Amino acid sequence: MSNTDNKQDALVKAFKLLLKDESFGSQSEIVSALKDQGFDNVSQSKVSRMLSKFGAVRTRNAKQDMVYCLPPELGIPTAHSPLKHLVLDIVHNSVMIIIRTSPGAAQLIARMLDSLSQADGVLGTIAGDDTIFIAPSDIAAIEETIVMIEDLFENA
Repeated sequence: MSNTDNKQDALVKAFKLLLKDESFGSQSEIVSALKDQGFDNVSQSKVSRMLSKFGAVRTRNAKQDMVYCLPPELGIPTAHSPLKHLVLDIVHNSVMIIIRTSPGAAQLIARMLDSLSQADGVLGTIAGDDTIFIAPSDIAAIEETIVMIEDLFENA
């Protein structure tokens, strides 16, 4: 293994350890922390590429600060992720259905739900990073819509 490969492996390891702390809210903070550890050739664009490559997302930490973190295994949506692993919870009241997902998965799942017709019970969706609001096409049939949505993700 070359010296360049060793340096790259060390950088990746340090990068992942920093994100595990869930205390860095900006790419420049990550760059500074890596430079403090002796990685002088790290730039904001390199950190940006690494964040994308490793599926990092911005989420709230325990202090409610927005920070970068690496999602847990199966937490990031990919073309090979089973949908049922991305859906964490489905709840409802008499007029709205809410789906909580792994970080970054809500828009992917909402897009799929939007492809259903009103006859399937979905009037439309609004998605954030990890939450989807579903407006059912008929609130009198909301229970049937919930069963259809649960079946959709259980069999995915």
